[in-house]
Amino acid sequence: MHSVPASSSTLTPSPAPFPSLAVRRSAFALLVLATIACLLGLMAYTLGADGLDWVDWAMLLAFGLTLPWTAIGFWNAIIGLVLMLGSRDAAAIAAPAVLLGRDDSPIDTATALLVCIRNEDPQRLERNLTAMLTGLSSSDAGAHMRIFLLSDSDSPSIVAAEQAVAHALERRFEGTLTLTYRRRAHNAGFKAGNIRDFCERWGAQFDFAIVLDADSVMTPAAMLRLVRIMQADARLGIVQTLVVGLPSSSAFARIFQFGMRLGMRSYTLGSAWWQGDCGPYWGHNAIIRLAPFIAHCELPTLPGSGPLSGAILSHDQVEAVLMRRAGYEVRVLPVEDGSWEENPPTLLEFIRRDLRWCQGNMQYWRLLALPGLRPVSRCQLVLAILMFIGSPAWLAMVLLATFRDLLITTQGPVFRPETGWLMLCIVLGMAFAPKIATVVSVLARRSRRAAFGGTPRFVASVLLETVFSAILAPIMAVAHSVFLVCLAFGRTIGWTAQVRDDHRVPFGAAASRLWAQSLLGAIIGAWLLGRMPELALLGSPFYGPLLMAIPFAMLTAWPALGLTMAGWRIAMIPEEATPPQALLSLNLSALSMHRVASASLTSST
Repeated sequence: MHSVPASSSTLTPSPAPFPSLAVRRSAFALLVLATIACLLGLMAYTLGADGLDWVDWAMLLAFGLTLPWTAIGFWNAIIGLVLMLGSRDAAAIAAPAVLLGRDDSPIDTATALLVCIRNEDPQRLERNLTAMLTGLSSSDAGAHMRIFLLSDSDSPSIVAAEQAVAHALERRFEGTLTLTYRRRAHNAGFKAGNIRDFCERWGAQFDFAIVLDADSVMTPAAMLRLVRIMQADARLGIVQTLVVGLPSSSAFARIFQFGMRLGMRSYTLGSAWWQGDCGPYWGHNAIIRLAPFIAHCELPTLPGSGPLSGAILSHDQVEAVLMRRAGYEVRVLPVEDGSWEENPPTLLEFIRRDLRWCQGNMQYWRLLALPGLRPVSRCQLVLAILMFIGSPAWLAMVLLATFRDLLITTQGPVFRPETGWLMLCIVLGMAFAPKIATVVSVLARRSRRAAFGGTPRFVASVLLETVFSAILAPIMAVAHSVFLVCLAFGRTIGWTAQVRDDHRVPFGAAASRLWAQSLLGAIIGAWLLGRMPELALLGSPFYGPLLMAIPFAMLTAWPALGLTMAGWRIAMIPEEATPPQALLSLNLSALSMHRVASASLTSST
């Protein structure tokens, strides 16, 4: 095993990018702050047709809380688009670390593959691991890697199945790869505690660890590239890959991850350009340098009682800022290359996962005063909180606008309609900017258009995803808002296994989880139509999707719809056009439907 620097004092400084990170960050901050100021000014002008009363000021405050993510996403997209269209190697400009992994230098360091599981489907686990380990076992680097199956499962039947999977994999890869299965009786600290237990028992034996979730799939080449990058630069503490969705036959997952595929590349390129060595860590499909991670990244247990105390749920970004505080760099690789995850197949599963993140991010309130954090790191924690605070702020703005007659008597016009429509168009345009940037990039290159199914299908999929996102956003805003209110009264979401298989959502299940959205949509719609018809059309993008929440959840979970979309190549991603070898062995239904459709098309011509 190779020695690893233990403190930032032993590290040589990184070569300065041009322009320097300080200049990039200052310019980006000025752009974001100027954008927020302009939007607040335009909103104040819109609301001030008859002066600003206390309701207007409350709406301005709520609007201001929604703006940081909107402005940051917009400028990330602009920067990402400029890099994509103006450079042959946009990723290398935004994140020079990608250049380090493009050789075939020998691997002579010890790396652990950590697969963290809790009550997951053992068959899916075996399928994914077999696909990943088969390639590793045939590489020269296999002798330097060891797989750890780290279980926090508490279901006896699942535990027995996990043990059977571990034994089967041990036999299959005997002589080429070593696999260790470990189960904790209690999942103290959740996933972070699971990894910390590994660190205390085996961490000193390894230089690096590649962290994987149960739904993670990475090509052997992608994993070996991460190891080579870490070997090449001792300053790196965490390197995060750009994780994209696996081909899916769920209508919900297909459309959602198509939209994420559009938005993530430009967004991640732009953010990597100014975040630099203070990049994100998403907790999986990433590599960590174990010596500083063990020494500096143990998470505190938050004192007290209530939902924001105890173990930290959203551990990843906290570990990233602690790693950066220790003097090591955290980098993201803005390259779509061999790193996948599975997205929730239904709206209800999506909400459940999001609420767990919401509770975890709210714990960051208690970490903002941690000493020694870099300014960018502290800003990242604030933004992680605002990611979910923006939802109740948006909802409050809508409710104040809708029911202001019940709160205050207004003489004269309530707002200036000409700038009201302008504000709506500007905010929507900025919100969709990351996706628009990638759409422009795809349409500009024939090979990229073909990878998404050709121009007609790509354009149709973009339009479908736009409608999908417009419906999803208000539904999620209400879900976040209701949960945050309940969180204040002690409700928690916990950490449970995700249902990853396609399945129907019956009316009863949808109604029991989405009744609040439906009721609120009906109340707002009826009020506006009856009392303020001039605002009914302007408010329809909010209350309309709420009224559709239940049928939307049922329709997008309908297995037949997803299979039909896969067969027709709607919301198609590049892996469906040219499936990597690592995915072919997974026998994904989306790829099967695509092959059937392609064969049918070929025979008919």
